[in-house]
Amino acid sequence: MRKWLPLAAICTGTFMLLVDVTIVNVALPDLAADLGTSSSQLQWVVDVYALALAALVLGAGSLADLFGRRRLYLGGLGLFAVASLACGLAPSADLLVAARAVQGVGGAAMLATTIALINTSYEGRDRGTAFGVWGAVVGAAAALGPILGGALSELSWRWIFFVNLPVTVLAVALTLIAVEESRRDGAPRPDVPGIVLFSLGIGGVVYGLVEAGGGSWGDALVWGPIAAGLVVLAAWVLVERRVAAPMLDVSLFAERSFTGIMLGALLLNAAAFSSSLYTSLWLQSILGLSPLQGGLVFVPLSLVSFVVAGAAGRFLQTLSPRLVLGGGLVVVGAGSLLLALVGPGSSWPVLLPGLAVLGLGVGIANPTLASAALATVPRERSGMASGAVNTFRQLGFALGVAVLSTVFTARAASSLADAGTPDASGSAAGLVAGQAGRIIGSAPAEARAGLTDALAAAYAEGLRSVFLVCGLGGVLGGVLVLLLVRAAAPGQEPEPERAAADGAREPAARS
Repeated sequence: MRKWLPLAAICTGTFMLLVDVTIVNVALPDLAADLGTSSSQLQWVVDVYALALAALVLGAGSLADLFGRRRLYLGGLGLFAVASLACGLAPSADLLVAARAVQGVGGAAMLATTIALINTSYEGRDRGTAFGVWGAVVGAAAALGPILGGALSELSWRWIFFVNLPVTVLAVALTLIAVEESRRDGAPRPDVPGIVLFSLGIGGVVYGLVEAGGGSWGDALVWGPIAAGLVVLAAWVLVERRVAAPMLDVSLFAERSFTGIMLGALLLNAAAFSSSLYTSLWLQSILGLSPLQGGLVFVPLSLVSFVVAGAAGRFLQTLSPRLVLGGGLVVVGAGSLLLALVGPGSSWPVLLPGLAVLGLGVGIANPTLASAALATVPRERSGMASGAVNTFRQLGFALGVAVLSTVFTARAASSLADAGTPDASGSAAGLVAGQAGRIIGSAPAEARAGLTDALAAAYAEGLRSVFLVCGLGGVLGGVLVLLLVRAAAPGQEPEPERAAADGAREPAARS
């Protein structure tokens, strides 16, 4: 059993860092009530973590190659633990957002090293088994987040962060005991200009999209950061084309299959998971479910995705990535469109069929992403392709949450205006900030019954629009993958464990 201790150490950290992408969602109503958050602050609590992962995981891979993967993994664990403690103790929303950003930095350091550590810890059939277990952990983490978050929030929302401390201690102990150090000979220095420009560019775009949810597109605080972010991203592309060792070789996007898979990764996380924030708020602030009850509603998504990925994942790897990923995205879209059946008089059971179909699509598409990306690039770019998949996954979640804020508030405000609610826009922003109870409590007693009905109807309309956008996003992603990704000749797709191992041999190839 000792030979599996390195895998246990790696999977413990991997599960913890990925489950924290979604574990916070079910705790948002209690968090909002306790800290008095605005709508943008509440979104940043969710978004800034995924944004840090997306922006830094490729650069962290370079540091791991240069200074040692075990060392960076342990450093990431330590930073993650300190940031988790700060999150749990945060007395204000702004400090919580800042701590979540630091938590994302630690998570990026861990995520960037996991594949390489598995590759250097195992060989032959054991390596294949290890990658299979790691893949199952990755698939389960995001889906299980709302359930674990609901259970822990019954104690306090702060426990969704405090629980990371004993888990981190376990992961550190296992790593020190069982994981050996490894690094890449002749590794180049990290692409600091590329990392900084990419982080600033993506951060500006996401900031503007978040602000759009509570403001107007004519506001300089909305279009200004988006425009500046796009200019910075254009500068990042120019820099990456000229430096000798880029964080991401942008010429890879000239291969249409690579582009299709990156778009698929982005739209998969956007369509499958970014709506969970708004769903959790509806379940608790409108329907009155407890955090645990709200988390349990997501069981169909978690259970179906885990079973499908575990039972059929190996078989799916023998099929064309184009068909598996494209088909899985279409199923994800269909699940979201089923969720759009929600209406003003609906309760939580209306979500169950759609969540089950959503889980089916995630279980089909998720295990194929990494090997599909690796199959589209030269072997010396395998590590870069693997890191790019992680970047676009998290970027899809961050962008999805931000875009859906605008979709939700626009539709909810329209519904409230039709109902004659004063300050319809402000009330819609309050809904997405988890403040339905406060809005009702501040109204005159004689108006509360009618306001309660108007808020419930507005939230249902906003949530329906969110699900429709996610459904269209999933279907669009599937179509793009089917159109862009080339159908490989029989036997050309890489065997999954070998593909993952190839990706780990040169985790940050830059030549």
